[in-house]
Amino acid sequence: MSTGVNFIVVLVTAIIMVGAALIIGWLLAPKSNNAQKGEPYECGIPTRGTSWMQFKIGYYLFAILFLMFDVETVLLFPWATITKSLGVMGLASVLFFLFVLVLGLAYAWKKGALEWK
Repeated sequence: MSTGVNFIVVLVTAIIMVGAALIIGWLLAPKSNNAQKGEPYECGIPTRGTSWMQFKIGYYLFAILFLMFDVETVLLFPWATITKSLGVMGLASVLFFLFVLVLGLAYAWKKGALEWK
């Protein structure tokens, strides 16, 4: 089989699996026509005040750092699978990538972004 045929088979299989999961979930989910279902609150507690309130910047910094290291992990998995064929230049490029990430971590650590106050 060629690469194009493999791609089409995987794509069609994915579409069928996702469609089947959505249809099964729709068929088996409990149905409720309660008026409270459309209320704008979470966890059963009505909201008080305005929804435009400020959050501490620490939440955003923590989320950005999490995303940075999550992307690092995603990029290292494909590299690890072909590490033998890359040679020394591939190793050097990944070491540079890790070095830049460690510099970012050191900077965030020095600025106190990792401390939860």
